[in-house]
Amino acid sequence: MAKQIRVRYAPSPTGHLHIGNARTALFNYLYARNQNGKFIIRIEDTDVKRNIEGGEQSQLKYLTWLGIDWDESIDIGGEYGPYRQMERIEIYQKYTEELLAKGSAYKCYCTEEELEQEREAQMAKGETPAYSRKCCGLSAEDHKALEEEGRKASIRFKVPADQTIAFKDIVKGEVSFDSNGFGDFVIVKKDGIPTYNYAVVIDDHLMEMSHVLRGDDHITNTPKQLMIYDAFGWEPPIFGHMTLIVNESHKKLSKRDESIIQFIEQYEELGYLPEALFNFIALLGWSPGGEQEIFTKEEFIKIFDPSRLAKSPAVFDTNKLTWMNNQYIKQVDVDRLVQISLPHLIKAGRLPENLTDEQRAWARDLIALHQEKMSYGAEIVELTELFFKEDLEFDEEAKEILSGESVPEVVRNFKQQVEQLETFEAEDIKTAMKAVQKETGHKGKNLFMPIRVATTGQVHGPDLPQAIRLLGKDKILARLNKLIGN
Repeated sequence: MAKQIRVRYAPSPTGHLHIGNARTALFNYLYARNQNGKFIIRIEDTDVKRNIEGGEQSQLKYLTWLGIDWDESIDIGGEYGPYRQMERIEIYQKYTEELLAKGSAYKCYCTEEELEQEREAQMAKGETPAYSRKCCGLSAEDHKALEEEGRKASIRFKVPADQTIAFKDIVKGEVSFDSNGFGDFVIVKKDGIPTYNYAVVIDDHLMEMSHVLRGDDHITNTPKQLMIYDAFGWEPPIFGHMTLIVNESHKKLSKRDESIIQFIEQYEELGYLPEALFNFIALLGWSPGGEQEIFTKEEFIKIFDPSRLAKSPAVFDTNKLTWMNNQYIKQVDVDRLVQISLPHLIKAGRLPENLTDEQRAWARDLIALHQEKMSYGAEIVELTELFFKEDLEFDEEAKEILSGESVPEVVRNFKQQVEQLETFEAEDIKTAMKAVQKETGHKGKNLFMPIRVATTGQVHGPDLPQAIRLLGKDKILARLNKLIGN
């Protein structure tokens, strides 16, 4: 019987969900669902000083927002728990004793100052810094004496000499490292907390992970982990190291790079649709083949194959994300679009917090009018600016249209038609425009462009009769009067 696919996303609660971590979670999720396997979320919280309050909750909240669910974790439990590393300290201690007993690890009493002096001396000689194994052969008496001095020991893994550590990576193919390039590294710190490379091996083994799909920045951790697997006699999982995400200048995505929005919660705040972001992230370093770019989650699950993970860096194309979100917004229910857009109009002071039924209906129509053009919810503020202005400002293109010979006649005639309207619906406004056409003989651009510019100040925009209706009869007449000097 084939081994069940079990994969994990293991964040540290040191910050909010970053686009790169979201991609790691998403690819693991897709693989698990494609293979009818299990997707586990484990919290790697051993870097206690960097953990932030609410870090765990933020990770889970925004994974859920993206549309990712899981089978085991801190919130729903599971038979392989606990799922927080700090709740697994006793488990690690048991395995540490085993490594110490078989001579694969040893206690190190060196202070930070001593280690720094050692590193500086090695570098002065042109050597690559590596621990000298000063504490490797200590006798029982030495241990006792050092402990009586009040020294606390860390635990170091004894790296085997002259070994080639090789593995087949799903993305990179055959990868190998020389064990002589690694010094004896710390697996348990002086405070008794295990280091990442140690805890992750024990957790992945005990939780029966079949595959580890993670970022390329972990590739140098893999040989250390494989040495620990070998010391215990355990079979390691299959590794796949995804290429890094780079910006449009092909530089590694840095959290200081302000040209790209990098945290998932920021996208939610801006009014992006989670299914669009899911789609975009799924194509960051993975290709389904073919030209299709818009997929549902269910389609991704059906076609996901880790062998199609890209071998070259994934470029974060902001324009593509904007385009993709617009494709989703065009199809979304208007009430949902209102839900992600209306708060931005209120925040900008365009609308009151407590809307009347009439104001809410007007806002809904305003947002629906701009649905085709919108790329994300917050954009509604800029798109609808003309509806909240008292005075229009005309750019050069608009001024050129208004200087046309037929414009005064069209505008005056349209004003007269508007004044006569008893109701002010889009159909009424269309009727008024047809009447202007019949009265003046002007049609097409010569009719609609002067009316658009005179009423909205814009050369291009949404459906004109609907825009005029939403501006309201009083505002339209005020603008027309100002333009023709009445």
